[in-house]
Amino acid sequence: MMMSHETEAHLPLPGPDTSGDELFRMGMLYSTGQGGAPLDYVSAHMLFNLAAMRGSMEARLYRKELSQEMASDEVAEAQRQAREWLARA
Repeated sequence: MMMSHETEAHLPLPGPDTSGDELFRMGMLYSTGQGGAPLDYVSAHMLFNLAAMRGSMEARLYRKELSQEMASDEVAEAQRQAREWLARA
């Protein structure tokens, strides 16, 4: 049964104990616009960045590829959001 999803105004942030693999999977949803997630490269980059910090080698590759598709100000925003998340975690 398909569940209708409410449109989120912003990214539901992962918890401080979210694993690198889980962060990577979340990043994949945002980078492809699947699983009810909006297509959002900034959020995807932020999640790949955090996943890479937690040891996901795949996330490093995807972050690099994604950054080549993004404007430099988008990459900077994604990095800022990752720093904010780390400060709260």
